[in-house]
Amino acid sequence: MTDPLDFSGKQVLVIGGSGGIGNGIAQGFRARGGDVIVTGTRPDAGDYLEAEDSDFNGLAFHQLNVSDRDAVSALAAEIGPIDVLVQSQGVVRYRRQEFTREGWDAVVDVNLNSVMDAARAFHAGLTEKGGAMIVVSSVAAFKSTIGTPAYAASKAGATSLVKTLGEAWARDGVRVNGIAPGLVPTKLTSVTTEHPERLEASLRSIPLRRMGTPEDMAGAALFLASSLSAYVTGQTLVVDGGLTLS
Repeated sequence: MTDPLDFSGKQVLVIGGSGGIGNGIAQGFRARGGDVIVTGTRPDAGDYLEAEDSDFNGLAFHQLNVSDRDAVSALAAEIGPIDVLVQSQGVVRYRRQEFTREGWDAVVDVNLNSVMDAARAFHAGLTEKGGAMIVVSSVAAFKSTIGTPAYAASKAGATSLVKTLGEAWARDGVRVNGIAPGLVPTKLTSVTTEHPERLEASLRSIPLRRMGTPEDMAGAALFLASSLSAYVTGQTLVVDGGLTLS
């Protein structure tokens, strides 16, 4: 019997896979046999090994700045058709910077515009492979985040885009789904996770009483990319330990 979670021979691209949730997802696919490419904004993987707790074992690396609206098309032309596209790029700007036009535009460009840029660039290849696209958004898509309006709005936009592309691309044989993580320790959440009082307060609001891990998100991504979810498209799976239940 074929293992539905065996990705041997499958080409997987994780945009934003150089660290955090994206890196955990990339390693999840690699552990299941996938040929995995990750992208990051730094020139090479060595820069991340010095600056972040990233694992590039078994992964290929390409530099990609998704703020360059043409760069992802060039990458798609370079690497060709893929079986799985995971979009895990994301930024946030704290201290009310997102209330400014510059801050708003910078966040929306990465968190929403680049998602459609990448979807557009890889659509033909995913169609050729009968592949799957997974967009990593956030539970911020479903609630207020008082200090970061661009982050919340862009993540809500990403979940809406998943619905629309899930329906539009079903006829092409491409399934589109998303993951909405809760509190996971990454650079973006360090304002909470690295402050004991804030972290303790956050944990009290999570029914499972712990933060999520990149490996938790990898499990969801593997499911959504596999035949186990063959009848699922246009959905965003909330993976938050119960945070948004009340």
